[in-house]
Amino acid sequence: MLAEIITIGDEILIGQIVDTNSAYISKALNKIGVQVFQITSIQDDRQHILDALKEAQARVDLVLVTGGLGPTKDDITKQTFCEFLGDRLVQDPAVAEHIRHLFKKYFDKIPMEANLRQAMVPSSAKVFMNQHGTAPGMWMEKDDTVFVSMPGVPYEMKSLLMNHVLPAVIEKYNRPHIYHKTLLTYGQGESVIANRIEAWEDALPDYIKLAYLPSLGRVRLRLSAKGPDYDTIKNRVDALMEALSQTLSDVAVGYEDETSIDRRIGQLLVEKGYSLSLAESCTGGAIAQEITQHAGASQFYMGSIVPYATQLKTSILGVPAKTIEAHNVVSIPVAEAMAQRANVVFKSDYAVATTGIAGPSKGDGADEVGTVCIAIAGPERVLSQKFQFGKSRERVIRKSVNKALEMLLGEISKN
Repeated sequence: MLAEIITIGDEILIGQIVDTNSAYISKALNKIGVQVFQITSIQDDRQHILDALKEAQARVDLVLVTGGLGPTKDDITKQTFCEFLGDRLVQDPAVAEHIRHLFKKYFDKIPMEANLRQAMVPSSAKVFMNQHGTAPGMWMEKDDTVFVSMPGVPYEMKSLLMNHVLPAVIEKYNRPHIYHKTLLTYGQGESVIANRIEAWEDALPDYIKLAYLPSLGRVRLRLSAKGPDYDTIKNRVDALMEALSQTLSDVAVGYEDETSIDRRIGQLLVEKGYSLSLAESCTGGAIAQEITQHAGASQFYMGSIVPYATQLKTSILGVPAKTIEAHNVVSIPVAEAMAQRANVVFKSDYAVATTGIAGPSKGDGADEVGTVCIAIAGPERVLSQKFQFGKSRERVIRKSVNKALEMLLGEISKN
């Protein structure tokens, strides 16, 4: 079964907002055995919408549309749907009453006529009440294709999708089962990993597909299977993934949706009774954000300091000024001193330090933009390394974070 997602709104096309709805919908559909064939973003334009609906109908069984349901004149989705379906707009009394209730409850006033226009729906539509807003969801059918229209506000769309749309899709369609499992790896490139698992990959059955998903310093390996019996495909994929994890045990972190490199670091620190602190210069707190995004970080995470200015490395962190003068602020000795001092300041067992030149200018450093030094100070030794991560500021910071976490996980795993 195939689906298409259509997002309506000039704000998406000009980059004013990021389309997160499509990713959420795609993931939710995949879990119930619906494959997304295409994602399309279009303008708030009558002809553009008509063309997109017609083209989608020729391709897929289910079309999910988000956006264009506001109370203003530029929101023309419902009128255009009526034209496409050969239908007319009528007021849904329940939606109109819901709008009046919301305005009374939250604003203590009567809604304007423009707001009540959101209760107008195609006469043939099945209406889904929006508990978090005024624009309802709508289920419409033309020939053998189902069209679902939802508001573009993410939390409103998510509620409608999970509580109304997906249950209706499950009831209407017989769907195959789709199962994915993704192994997270770090520290080796896509081509190196492909060479290591070539024999394993060649032996995969035809109904199971492998995808390589590389990013900065990491590669995700996803197995996908589709079939009539969920337990059969799940058990087969799980067994294959277990074998793959053993083959790549030196670089495998765990499975996506179950863990991540930052979560694994936290688990190991808690298991071994160790604590962690950070001294981030060029990464500006980005490592701390990765560590603290998960509940339970307070069990091992002591704190961090971001000595962005060179003098703060000395005045607050306590790095000897002569070390900076002798070796340059972006250097292995300074990174190591930062990590060691962080352990002293925070009374931690492990500390990560970063110092570098993210760009676009060199700042206080003498090295080229993209030069980064990372140090890990642990109970038994200090590990440090110097890198050149390129010229893009965003990539330099992201690569620094990933490499620092990789080095930290390696050190904790050894002890």
